[in-house]
Amino acid sequence: MKLAVPDLISPSYFPALAAAELGFFEREGLDVSAELIFPVDRAYEALRDGAIDFVGGAAHGALAAFIEWRGVKLLGALSQGMYWFLVMRADLGIARGDLAALKGRRIGAAPWVEMGLRGLLAAAGLEPRRNDIHIGPVPGATGPGVDLASVNFGLTAAQALENGTIDGFWANGMGTEIAVTRGVGTIVLDVRRGDGPPGCFDYTMPVLATTDRLIERSPETAAAALRALVATQRALKADVSRATEVGNKRFPPREAGLIARVVERDLPFYDAAISEASVAAINDFARHMSVLDEDVPYSEVVATRFRDLWHSGG
Repeated sequence: MKLAVPDLISPSYFPALAAAELGFFEREGLDVSAELIFPVDRAYEALRDGAIDFVGGAAHGALAAFIEWRGVKLLGALSQGMYWFLVMRADLGIARGDLAALKGRRIGAAPWVEMGLRGLLAAAGLEPRRNDIHIGPVPGATGPGVDLASVNFGLTAAQALENGTIDGFWANGMGTEIAVTRGVGTIVLDVRRGDGPPGCFDYTMPVLATTDRLIERSPETAAAALRALVATQRALKADVSRATEVGNKRFPPREAGLIARVVERDLPFYDAAISEASVAAINDFARHMSVLDEDVPYSEVVATRFRDLWHSGG
């Protein structure tokens, strides 16, 4: 079986990757390999088309391939809340939370990920177009000659920031860690830790998703995958150094050395539950982004038959 994540060398979808690399899927009787499919809309399209079995990706990204949530179910949260950072070039001297200073700046963001930043800025009264805030692709992550099968967005964004081809990026914790520790970037927004306008934490979350057809065909497979996720979250909470095991298998040396520290900061958000309030907020955000027409009931978005596994793990 195959699991796709849209950013591999990243903390964003790390519990899903770790479930494969640390043997937690295998313990549940599943032979699951993890692969990179960038960007998130392509990952969900591969899920829709039957090329893969699971996605670890942004919840709202499912709407790129499953219109009005039809045909997809969210099994559990990889972690809670919107998980991207806004990092700007250090030499610009932009203070934490100073969104007005973004006017006239070029900010790189991945497809569908950029919606989080656009929605956040609009909620803060800074609609990007009207305020000359340019949110677009990161050089090296898209365009002719780019191999999408090898794009790790956060790393690419950090390099583009250092090269000066963008003024900032909206991306994951690994790209943020690299930019900050190398002195080329400063954090302007960290939504998970209280930055941004009210409600932006709930715009989306990283999830483990699968199809209705897999659940109908093999509900035990879906349940086993969720049990593996919960067990992985618990294992990382108990011993975050296990993240380095994953890094040593799948990451370059620099990033392998950083991953445990980056994951440790996210451990308070490691909870597989997807609440009704979270789904209502994601639906509301998706409607504001014009990727959802109607409010879809919780039970049609989340695989509620497995919800007891979020905390029991059994």
